[in-house]
Amino acid sequence: MKSGKKYKEALGKYEKQGQYAIDKALEIVKEVAFASFDETVELSVNLNLKKSQSVRDTVVLPNQFSAEKKVLVFAKGEKAAEAEEAGATYVGDVDLVEKIKGGWLDFDVAVATPDMMKDVGKLGPILGRRGLMPNPKTQTVTFDVKGALAELKKGRVEYRSDKTGVVHFAIGKVSMDVALIQDNAQLVILDIIKKKPSDTKGDFIKTIALSSTMGPGVRVDVHSVDKTGA
Repeated sequence: MKSGKKYKEALGKYEKQGQYAIDKALEIVKEVAFASFDETVELSVNLNLKKSQSVRDTVVLPNQFSAEKKVLVFAKGEKAAEAEEAGATYVGDVDLVEKIKGGWLDFDVAVATPDMMKDVGKLGPILGRRGLMPNPKTQTVTFDVKGALAELKKGRVEYRSDKTGVVHFAIGKVSMDVALIQDNAQLVILDIIKKKPSDTKGDFIKTIALSSTMGPGVRVDVHSVDKTGA
C-alpha cells in the first residue's frame, strides 16, 4: 500500500522509531495532522495478554469531545417510564426488538433491564458484531436505568482489547489543547493498568502509540506515563 505525499511529509517531521513523553507525542500528533477536517486523536495500547485473556471496561473521560449519543433502552413498565424521564432517545421492549430485527439501527448505545435480556439476547448476531449488545460488564444491563443514562450522557464510553491484545481508543480531537487530550489518555491508561491479570509475567503494557485519524503513529515512552494511583 502506497502512502500519500502528505503522509510522507508528516513522517519526515519526527523520528519514526523514537519514543516520546506523552505530552511531546501529542504535540507531534497535532503538528503532523494534515486532513482538512478536525481529526480524532487515537490511543493504541498494546498489552501483554494471553490468548484467553481480554481487557474490557467503561470510563467517563474528563474532557468530552463528541456529540451526545443516541441511547436506546429496552425496558417496560416503571423502568420504561424512568428511562423516558431520564432522557433516553428511544424506549421500548419487544417492539424495539422486532424493529431491530427488521434492520433498524439508528442508535449509538443500548441499555437493557435484566428482565428484558431474554428477548434482547435474540439480537446477539445483529448487535454483537456492531458492539451494541447490552452487557453487565459495561453497566448496560441494569435496573438502575436512571444512573446508566446519567453516566452515558456524561460521556461514558467502552474500551476493549482486540484479538491481538491491543486497545484502540479515541481520546480527543486535534483542535483540543494537549493538556486536555493528555488528561483523557492518562485516565484510560490508568484504568487499563488496573485490569492487569494477576498471572501476567513481565511488563503489562508493551507499547503505547498516538495518532490522528489520517496521520502516522507516534510512539510513547511507556516509562514516561504517570502510573500514580495504578
